Amino acid sequence: MPGRAKAYVKSYGCQMNVYDATRMAELLAKRGYDEAADEDEADLVVLNTCHIREKATEKVYSELGRLARLKAERGAEGRDYKIVVAGCVAQAEGEEVLRRQRAVDLVVGPQSYHRLSDLLTRAEAGERVTDTDFAVEDKFRALRRAAAEGKRVRDVAAFVTAQEGCDKFCSFCVVPYTRGAEVSRKASEIVEEAEALAGAGVRELTVIGQNVNAYRGAGEDGALWSLPRLLARLARIEGVTRLRYTTSHPIDMTEELIDAHAALPTLAPFVHLPVQSGSNRILKAMNRRHDASFYLDIVARLRAARPDIALSSDFIVGFPGETDADFEATLALIRQVGFASTFSFKYSPRPGTPGAERDDQIAEEVKSERLAALQALVEEQRQAFNAATVGRTVEILFEKPGRHAGQIAGKSPYMQAVHAMGGEELIGKTLPVTIVAAGSNSLAGRIVGQTTPDDAREAAL
Repeated sequence: MPGRAKAYVKSYGCQMNVYDATRMAELLAKRGYDEAADEDEADLVVLNTCHIREKATEKVYSELGRLARLKAERGAEGRDYKIVVAGCVAQAEGEEVLRRQRAVDLVVGPQSYHRLSDLLTRAEAGERVTDTDFAVEDKFRALRRAAAEGKRVRDVAAFVTAQEGCDKFCSFCVVPYTRGAEVSRKASEIVEEAEALAGAGVRELTVIGQNVNAYRGAGEDGALWSLPRLLARLARIEGVTRLRYTTSHPIDMTEELIDAHAALPTLAPFVHLPVQSGSNRILKAMNRRHDASFYLDIVARLRAARPDIALSSDFIVGFPGETDADFEATLALIRQVGFASTFSFKYSPRPGTPGAERDDQIAEEVKSERLAALQALVEEQRQAFNAATVGRTVEILFEKPGRHAGQIAGKSPYMQAVHAMGGEELIGKTLPVTIVAAGSNSLAGRIVGQTTPDDAREAAL
C-alpha cells in the first residue's frame, strides 16, 4: 500500500518568511501531506522566497531549474511532483515566474498562502495558478483559526506575527510593493495565538512584523494598542519567560517602547534597530526620515532605560551616490554605538524602487571593498561583546541538545549561542549560567550549581 504524499517547504529571507513557512507546513499537514526531509524525498515542494536582493531572486530561479529536472525525472517514472513558488518573489514576479519556468504549478503571494489548500486543488486539476492578492485581513483571520486549532510546535522559541507591510517606502526596499501597506492584527488574535504556543511548550515569543514598532491594533479593551501595550499583555501569559520584537524602524521607536525595556522584566535587553547608513546625506536619499543624531539619541535613551541592553542593526554599503566620506560616516556611527551583532549587505538595485533608477550607481568592486571594511569592524565589535560576557552570569533559555553528548544549547538574552553540560530534561527551562569562555561563534557556560566547569569549557568550544 503506497505511503502518504510528502511535502517540503524551503524558506529564504526574513523572520516573517520563517513564520509563513511554518504556517504553510501546517496547512499542508492538514491536507494530508507528511513532512519530507528535502526536495528529493518530496512529492510537493514550496519555495518560500525573498525579493529583498537580486542574488536572492536569482537563487530562486536557479533552484527552480534543478526542481524542474527533478520533476521531469519523476514524470518519466509516472509519479506526480508539484512545485509551488510562494513569498515575495511570487508577489513581485508572479506571471514572470510562470513564464520563465514552465515546471511551476502554483504561484502564491505572502498575503494569500492561507488559501494554499484550495489553490492546490486547482493545480492538481491541471491549472497553472497565480494568486497574489493583498488580502491581509483574510490571512489574519485564517491565522486566528489556526491558533484555535493548535499549531505544530517543535521548539521552545517561536514567532508570532503582529503586523505586516510597510508605509515607509525607503528608496532601496521592495517590501511596500510585495507585502503591501502596514496592517496590524487585533490584539486578541495575537494573544490567542501566543497562548496556544505557550500551552504547547513555547517559552520565548518574538513578535514580528516588517515594521513591528508601528503596530497599532485593536486592543482587548476596544482601544487602539501600541506595541509596548501588546508586549505588556503578552508578558502576562503563563509560561512565557522571554519576549522579543523585530524588525523596528527608528522613527517608530517611541518613548513608551523605550520605557517598556525598563518596565518589563520578560522583555529581552536586546533591540534590532536598522540604521542602514551613518551619513545624513545618504539617509535622506534612502528616504529613511531620520538622521544619524536621531538614531544616536534613541541608542542613548535605550541605554539609559536599560543599562545592560545590546543592539544589532542593518547596514547597506554602496547605495547610489555614496562617497568615501559618506562611508566613513557609517564607520564612525558604528564605532560610536558598538553593536553586539549586525547584518550588512552591498546595495542591490531592485526593479521598481527609486534607488534602482538613479544614474550614480556605485561600482561593484567599490561596494565589495567597503563591505569588507565594514564587516571587519562589526566583527571586531561582536567578538569584543562576546568576550565581555565571560565571567558574567546570565539567564539562558535552553532549546536543544548540544553538539556533544551530555551537552545542551540555548540562547542568551542577547541572541548569543551558549553551550553547557546538562541533560535534555533542562530543555525549555531558563537557568542562570556563568559564562566561562567565548569561542568564535558561541559561548561556553556552566549552569549555576554545576561542579564541572572544565567539562563545560571543553565541550562548548
